[in-house]
Amino acid sequence: MEIFGIPLQAFLGQLLLGLVSGAFYAMLSLGLAVIFGLLGIINFAHGVLYMMGAYASWILLDSFGVNYWFALILAPLVVGILGVVIERLFLRHLYKLDPLYGLLLTFGLALIIEGVFRYEYGVSGQSYPTPDLLAGATNLGFMVLPNYRAWVVVASLAVCFAVWFLIERTRLGAYLRAGTENAPLVQAFGVNVPVLVMLTYGGGAALAALAGVLAAPVINITPLMGENIIIVVFAVVVIGGMGSIIGSVVSGLVLGVIEGLTRVFYPEASNVVIFVVMVIVLVLRPAGLFGKET
Repeated sequence: MEIFGIPLQAFLGQLLLGLVSGAFYAMLSLGLAVIFGLLGIINFAHGVLYMMGAYASWILLDSFGVNYWFALILAPLVVGILGVVIERLFLRHLYKLDPLYGLLLTFGLALIIEGVFRYEYGVSGQSYPTPDLLAGATNLGFMVLPNYRAWVVVASLAVCFAVWFLIERTRLGAYLRAGTENAPLVQAFGVNVPVLVMLTYGGGAALAALAGVLAAPVINITPLMGENIIIVVFAVVVIGGMGSIIGSVVSGLVLGVIEGLTRVFYPEASNVVIFVVMVIVLVLRPAGLFGKET
């Protein structure tokens, strides 16, 4: 059986691989959306935080013998603490200024951190072994799916849902959203808004690091891995709507699938199809698919 002249097996295989890519896009864009939506900071350092999460998992294994499952907790925690330090030292001075200042600052920090890692580890990259529990593959009939990639999709969707629920359906999330809208009023009720803001940026950094840990067994860990994906992730966030959590998750998954299917029907366009979609969305709806018109 064929679909538009493409064997069904190849079509379904690329559809599933596109969903795996979409899961990474969703995880990375989630952290960006949280930071911009709640703090108004265009965090260009998100790519290096993702890279640092992957390197943290590799260092924990190579130097301390810490396995993958503990790295899923420890690496985001370490990078999240670094995010708190960045917010306290630099970003807290920029909240009342134009978002361009935050973009320039985080871009500069990204260049510095990437340069340090390139000096220390070079650009050849490191490999991270697939955990034994997730080794092997499952025959789905139309393709053989590595078990680890299936785990990435499930874990990414679970984390995305948990973050959405925390921010949109809990009292803490309500405090976060209210504190960014009217900080003096919320502080009058005894809520420590600066601490909430600090933890928000730290949480966004931890989400980027978690995506890096999930990516470590799949890709080659290099200082440039964040640079190679951050532009695509920004496009995903813009398409979903800047600051929209549900928009980032949905657009990340959908665009991953679109990218995967493009590799089947027109491989030459697979590297630019996301940006073509972004242009179309911005022309028709400048605020993004789930963004609010202002």
